[in-house]
Amino acid sequence: MGGAFGPVLLIGSLLCLIALGVPIAYALGIAALITAFHIGLPLEAVFLKVSDGVDNFTLLAIPFFVLAGALMAEGGMAWRLVNLANVFVGFVRGGLAMVNILASMFFGGISGSSVADTSSIGSIMIPMMKRQGYDDEFAVNVTITSSTQGIVIPPSHNAVIFAYAAGGTVSIAQLFVAGVIPGMMIGLSLMVLAFVISARRNYPKGELVPLRDALRICWEAIAGLFTVAIIVGGVVGGIFTPTESAAVAVVWAFVITMFVYRDLKWRQLPRMLHNVVKTVAMVMIVIGFAAGFAYLMTLMQLPAKATSLLLSLSDNKIMILVLINVMLLVLGTFMDMAPLILICTPILLPVMTALGLSPVHFGIMMMLNLSIGLVTPPVGTTLFVGCAIGKVPIERVSRHLWPFWIAMLVVLMLVTYVPALTLWLPSLLYPGIDY
Repeated sequence: MGGAFGPVLLIGSLLCLIALGVPIAYALGIAALITAFHIGLPLEAVFLKVSDGVDNFTLLAIPFFVLAGALMAEGGMAWRLVNLANVFVGFVRGGLAMVNILASMFFGGISGSSVADTSSIGSIMIPMMKRQGYDDEFAVNVTITSSTQGIVIPPSHNAVIFAYAAGGTVSIAQLFVAGVIPGMMIGLSLMVLAFVISARRNYPKGELVPLRDALRICWEAIAGLFTVAIIVGGVVGGIFTPTESAAVAVVWAFVITMFVYRDLKWRQLPRMLHNVVKTVAMVMIVIGFAAGFAYLMTLMQLPAKATSLLLSLSDNKIMILVLINVMLLVLGTFMDMAPLILICTPILLPVMTALGLSPVHFGIMMMLNLSIGLVTPPVGTTLFVGCAIGKVPIERVSRHLWPFWIAMLVVLMLVTYVPALTLWLPSLLYPGIDY
């Protein structure tokens, strides 16, 4: 349908609209409508698909995840996680950098958002690191790159989006479990890099936390961290669906924030809820218009054509994976993660399955790949937030970002070519998974 010009019009109009600065959600919708008009498809069919795109029970998990993360972020959880991380790694050379990375690993298990992590942990750690003599750009780079752990460490709302984009063929629970080891690998690689840089620049050491204080800090943080256990444990254990676990986590986070920690005032709740609604609305608008766009792609058999094209370029699995990784890395520097997952998954997933890759493996690989784009100019959302908090020009931060990119790329290559790193843990819980 649409002949040879239809796919060109669909993709070309999308790229032109993005280049003109049209928000990605509206660019997806307009491109779908233009193409539908060209091929003679009733526009009502596109709008029905947009409506169907957000009419999905699984997607209810996203607003609940965002709300639970916001409650814990606004309710003083960031400070408690920083103190907890300081107990474990604060005493080594470059201790504050290590604390930053480990706190992001903890916080990522609550928020599932790189931007939320940078905003919460970064507002504490970047000024603290600068006061202790760390270079401005180093403090920002440690913060923004370590925040990407939250994208793959469960619970991640991007995993929910990927499962939705895959047409329900991928288990959210399996994606959650599969993200544990890759997420920890990001943190470990950044810790090694931060230690090397800190030793070369002679950044300060911290002090050991006395045992009594350490026990108190752990006790204060454990109530908030139990949110992760509710979500992940409930889903993996089959107690809750992802949506149900997210709803229970919201109730738990609300009780802990308002009645145990009591750092969030009742008068602050409307502002926090307003921010949550804005975030969720943006995500759902993207999902809806992406559904209409995907409908046009399916009508014109774009996924099948892309599969044939990529497999015709080479029969070497390693080379095809290199091509796909490079393509995603480039796209990730220009577009946000959620729309890219929604657009690229229907196109690339058939290629991956044709190569014999597990959809779970591909999901983690894609999220890890696109997370690098969040800290890469020109459209690195997390990079912009980190620079704003650190009050450092983006150009200056970007010049010193390359060692962190290399560390993240090494992890990406390991995850891509060593499937066991992603699939070993899920295979223990779900014996049907092969790797």
